[in-house]
Amino acid sequence: MSPAIGTTLSRVDGRAKVSGAARYTAELALPGLVHAVLVGARVASGRVVGIDTTAAERAGGLVAVLSHFNLPKIPGTPKLLPSLLGMAAPGVSWFPLQDDVVHYAGQPVAIVVADTVERAEHAASLLRIDCTETPAETTLDQVRDQAYEPERIFGGMLPGRSVRGDVDAGLEQARFRVDETYRFAANHQNPIEPSATTVVWDDVHRLTIYDSTQGPTATQLTVATLLGISPTQVKVVSEFVGGSFGSKAMIWPHVTLAALAARQVGRPVRLSLNREQMFHSCGHREEQEQRLTLGADDEGRLTALRHHKLSITSHFDDWAETSLQSPAVLYDIPNYEGIYRLARGNTLTPTFMRGPGEATGMFALESAMDELAEQLGTDPIELRLRNLADNDPTSGHPWSSNGIRECFQRGAELFGWAGRDPSPGARRQGRTLIGWGVASSAYPHVSPPNPQRARARIYSDGSVVVEAGVSEFGTGVTTAMTQVAADGLGLPVDRVRFIGGGSDLPNITAAVGSAGTSAVSAAVHLATTQLRDQLVARAVADDKSPLHGADPGAVSVEGGRMRLRDRPEVGEGYAEMLLRQFTPDVESLGVWTPPPPDPGYGTHTFGAQFAEVAVDADLGLIRVRRMVGVFAPGRVLNRKTAHSQLMSGMLWGLSQALLEASHMDARLGRWANPSFGDYLIPVNADVPDVVVDTVEVTDTVVNPLGVKGVGEIGIVGSGAAIANAVHHATGRRVRHLPITIEDLL
Repeated sequence: MSPAIGTTLSRVDGRAKVSGAARYTAELALPGLVHAVLVGARVASGRVVGIDTTAAERAGGLVAVLSHFNLPKIPGTPKLLPSLLGMAAPGVSWFPLQDDVVHYAGQPVAIVVADTVERAEHAASLLRIDCTETPAETTLDQVRDQAYEPERIFGGMLPGRSVRGDVDAGLEQARFRVDETYRFAANHQNPIEPSATTVVWDDVHRLTIYDSTQGPTATQLTVATLLGISPTQVKVVSEFVGGSFGSKAMIWPHVTLAALAARQVGRPVRLSLNREQMFHSCGHREEQEQRLTLGADDEGRLTALRHHKLSITSHFDDWAETSLQSPAVLYDIPNYEGIYRLARGNTLTPTFMRGPGEATGMFALESAMDELAEQLGTDPIELRLRNLADNDPTSGHPWSSNGIRECFQRGAELFGWAGRDPSPGARRQGRTLIGWGVASSAYPHVSPPNPQRARARIYSDGSVVVEAGVSEFGTGVTTAMTQVAADGLGLPVDRVRFIGGGSDLPNITAAVGSAGTSAVSAAVHLATTQLRDQLVARAVADDKSPLHGADPGAVSVEGGRMRLRDRPEVGEGYAEMLLRQFTPDVESLGVWTPPPPDPGYGTHTFGAQFAEVAVDADLGLIRVRRMVGVFAPGRVLNRKTAHSQLMSGMLWGLSQALLEASHMDARLGRWANPSFGDYLIPVNADVPDVVVDTVEVTDTVVNPLGVKGVGEIGIVGSGAAIANAVHHATGRRVRHLPITIEDLL
């Protein structure tokens, strides 16, 4: 029997999803269910002085209008903490409907509850909310003169400044320099399924929450903390989630507001955000600019990197996505200075968005590397290979696994890079300019700080159930874990069922930061291999077994049959043994303790990206014709789902490079394009020919299976490769995203 790991097994939940059998949070039918709709502030700064509910009360079906005037205050204090840590994870260190202050446009100022969602929306439109308005600051240009250097960022997890060597001396030594500023529009995650929460109070002390979340346990702990109750009183169910991209990585206030509303009206409540509300309820990638100064000597060896970031955050938190982390370690640069600067504005706290930090920071670095290669008259790939760090420059430790040189070699072959003319604008097809670009990819491998758990149980018919509290939000984790469990027990995949999506299941931290598959697979692997060892031990101790008295180490399992390696005809099946022993089931709990933050190795995932663009010389219209991405993500569990994740990341990079921007109307302090009609994302006609390949590298450090993430590395470097290709086609260097037609006219 061939191993299941590494094959292209189709999604085990695919039929349920395409047939409609899979039920998402907003589709659950519960007796007595009523619907809650949030009403957001129309001003970006001010105070709520009154709410007139007269017209809403005349509308049919109204159950309640809740606001700070009549809603009890929460006893808990929200404190932002990244959900990867496995603790309560509020997305913002603040909670709405506690007082009359308006901090940002769209902030919830009332909840309308009615017997149908249509009636709730209608009643909400009839509310008259009177506010006093004060001046608001919502863009980077409005607040840059108030910028400060935070002591720590990212929920207090990372320092605001990192230095090694002497960056001034390193730049002084440099013969060649790039000193430029890169600007990035704000972005929103826009999953196909808006966030939704359905809450049922089973009694006055216990509630069940059906939530669209990346972390059922994070939801459980956050709501318990904010309501001042024990986590044992909160059950969270999250079986199917329609995408997230970071918007559901943290637990936003609407989840707890739904619980408060359900308790207040004494009935089950569903609260679903609409598309516009997703733009001001679940965080976003912040508007930012980065100034990067890069120096190199006569031989093209990098001597120094100064990388400063300025971004806008909320009045509640020192949040910045970690744009400086991967650029600091990709190349062997002896002198480095990275500084975050923040300015507070009237906005919700920004949050994770796919490739959080790396997507922007690596764009700046890889654009500068391309510009430096042009100054040096060096091939862009050669410059990168000359400077790649073989050890983590921050710690000096070797990488747990690398593979980036192999990625460049393989990618260049697939793309045909050897045929590139280095002169910008040299290649034309009629009035169309053709350009090629390349960039490095790098994304940190992170592990949760706490033990990860999974449970495996085999029944007397030989079937197996494996459980872990992880949500399936489109990544294919259910399928990959079925494969891991099948190999751990030596069973075909059709004998294994994986169950996830609940806080009552063994605890797995929120699947964020490309760490989900790594953490879950380690726990599932331990649970199933331990269960296999238990079953073998039962067999060799059973005087009725053909394996009685054998060395357990001499027994292998294939197809659910335990047998001697040197005499494969001697053995018996799991089911045969359990039935004989009158044992209905046997189970094992796998507990994986992740390595410490500094295990003596640097831990990153690497890759190389290539892009070809065609630019209309008259209209400035950019078409990406083809993309090639080669990545080294450790061991690949499922080639089909990994390919899907990597390709989607690359296309997200295309979207970030050419289309995506959340525009802030500074006059009104509100997002001006909060819809799929105005927020641009690619459609099928925009998608080029995409080639994805992997270089498998052995990693014995990160986890038992050597698995690193593929969810985000695909976006990192993709946008830079496209921007570098645009320069190669046109001779114009665009240092902001997205690149628009106007930039090239």
